[in-house]
Amino acid sequence: MARSGSLWRGLRLLFVLSALFAGAAAFFLYDRYTGFADAPLSGIEAGEALRVERGDSFRRVLARLREAGVRDGHDLEWQALARQLGADARMQVGEYALEPGMTPRTLLQRMRDGRVLSYRFTIVEGWNIRELRAALAKATPLEQTIGDLDDAALMEKLDRAGVHPEGRFLPETYVYTRGDTDLDLLRRANQALERALQAAWEARAPGLPLEDAEQALVLASIIEKETGIAEERARIGGVFVRRLQRGMRLQTDPTVIYGLGSRYDGNIRRADLLADTPYNTYTRDGLPPTPIAMAGAAALQAATRPADGDELYFVAVGDGSGRHVFSRTLDEHNAAVREYVRRYRAQFGP
Repeated sequence: MARSGSLWRGLRLLFVLSALFAGAAAFFLYDRYTGFADAPLSGIEAGEALRVERGDSFRRVLARLREAGVRDGHDLEWQALARQLGADARMQVGEYALEPGMTPRTLLQRMRDGRVLSYRFTIVEGWNIRELRAALAKATPLEQTIGDLDDAALMEKLDRAGVHPEGRFLPETYVYTRGDTDLDLLRRANQALERALQAAWEARAPGLPLEDAEQALVLASIIEKETGIAEERARIGGVFVRRLQRGMRLQTDPTVIYGLGSRYDGNIRRADLLADTPYNTYTRDGLPPTPIAMAGAAALQAATRPADGDELYFVAVGDGSGRHVFSRTLDEHNAAVREYVRRYRAQFGP
């Protein structure tokens, strides 16, 4: 009996020691695991990123992270943390910023929630389609797909077959992510333009000498090219609307320049004003056949809700500010033109 009791005590001691050892081991592993999950990752430099591509397994993404220089943690620890956070089955496709000081937990949460790295591309008011395409070709990491398409094929890809591309994309800043294409961005910009144009047309002032929203877009593009001064847009819109109402030609230089195309060398000569093209508003009545530039929302507003008044002319001040002098009569306008020439020569020379 004494021997049996001694054996029982020994077994109980062994059980206690085993439990203590197991507890200590579990505590060690838990401490290591939590220390890994919330410790800053090493091997990351500013500006690095991790890509998750369609069809990637978590193991493949982890291998890509190792390739980026991250050596922290065992693969099993990464997999356990990903499973705990729900990131292993819910990784969202995209590009994720790797930032010095970030932890495995932070990175996996971003991948689970789709907080991808984004980029910005701005369409500038007054750009023409050539300038827009040139800027898109330089945008990275935007995927390039339209380089070999002419303008007609481009618009067909955008489901706008037969539509002239000029002025069909709303100037503003667009956010995109890796994997997006130039065509994706243009489609969004075209849809934004259509919405903005429709809204402006529906809110138009009564009695405009414009047949439809398309003519409003053409007028807005001219206003956009005539001034970069916000408070002048509606006033210039008013001048053009009154000229159209009275059957006067618009006589606006930006349309002449657009009609010249690659022949424009930075100067408009008298011969250019007399050279007839579909866009020369000195030689032709009414509006040109298409927009001449990308018009922003403010220019659309100026075309559809122009300022009231009786001014029929305007000319640049001539001091380099971009501002204009507005006149009611031709005599007033001619005097303003002479003053413009005087100021211009005084500042920039003959």
